[in-house]
Amino acid sequence: MIGSHLSVAGGMHLAVAEALRLGLECVQVFTKNQQQWRVPALGQGAIEAWRGAVRDAGWQGVSPPRLVSHASYLINLASPDAGLRAKSIELMGEELRRCEVLGIPLLVFHPGAYTTSTRADGHARLADACAQLLTDAQARSGRTVLCLENVVGAGTTIGGTFDELAAVREMILTRLGSTGQGPQVGFCIDTCHAYAAGFDCASPEASLATIETMLSTLGRGNVRCLHVNDSLTPLGSRRDRHAPIGEGTIGLAGFAPWMTHEGLAGLMRIMETPKGRVGGEKSDGEDFDAINARRLRSLLGWRAGEVPPSAAVSGDFGPRMLAGAGLAKGTPKAKPSGATSRRKIAPGGRAKTTVAKVTAPKATKKTAPKGDAAKPRRAR
Repeated sequence: MIGSHLSVAGGMHLAVAEALRLGLECVQVFTKNQQQWRVPALGQGAIEAWRGAVRDAGWQGVSPPRLVSHASYLINLASPDAGLRAKSIELMGEELRRCEVLGIPLLVFHPGAYTTSTRADGHARLADACAQLLTDAQARSGRTVLCLENVVGAGTTIGGTFDELAAVREMILTRLGSTGQGPQVGFCIDTCHAYAAGFDCASPEASLATIETMLSTLGRGNVRCLHVNDSLTPLGSRRDRHAPIGEGTIGLAGFAPWMTHEGLAGLMRIMETPKGRVGGEKSDGEDFDAINARRLRSLLGWRAGEVPPSAAVSGDFGPRMLAGAGLAKGTPKAKPSGATSRRKIAPGGRAKTTVAKVTAPKATKKTAPKGDAAKPRRAR
């Protein structure tokens, strides 16, 4: 299933409608402003509108699931700062409660950073927090799965390797004991993050090897969701820069096993790539999400040993869009010209995901909004 992280501006239910308009089969959302500690209450009207949209889409309570939420970037459950960690646990609890009310079965979050302490202490704090959150959820019959997301491995961040993610999950399960909540701890794997952390995905053969390592380390049933993103930066760069599918250093062929491997069957493939339209936001050009999705679907018939299709497919982004994104075809740059692509450190003391800002063609005068969502129709 192919989906995208879509904006909830104007109402969460609109993200479901937008996914259907784009021909997508699943969606990822924020259930609150990802850059604020403040959490406005979910109104009954918003809850009913969301549930109605999900029901009308045929996505309510289905298996495999079609809905996933991403937790706030502010959260750092591994922080040695007692105040920050307490705020993070409180906010993460609210993220879980929102998912439960909205019927969202998966909640993806970044493991956090140990900052001024040790990695081992960071692991312990993270595991303690997750066990506490799941114990609290069990008391209210919550069944949302916490999905640890892999990161690029920069600085003191936790989760740059599959071994580390697996070790943290085992620590959480040990703390939960025999509560039967093992299935509520899983993983979300991001292709850009894996590649930047040193796991090669730039060819079908390399991706197959990475996927086999991932599944054998994490457990086949424990990978619950994928983020499919190309990378602006080279293998092992430790830099989180997302690129359109087939336009980065991974390249379209590298995604073939991620779309067809039997160990990943039924998983949501969520795109977190630059948003916009060919020709500019005000044009009637095709949405970038639709192009990226079509490129991924072109790989669905691929089998090991075959040559995957190239990125030169119908609905190509075109040279003007790529120039605006700072990408020359086949030669992505680490610091794209005409793009805002920085690695920001959130108050939680860890790096926050950003993607390249796609600059519209000169004929378009609309200016993208500032902040984490600094691109046309970027999810908020």
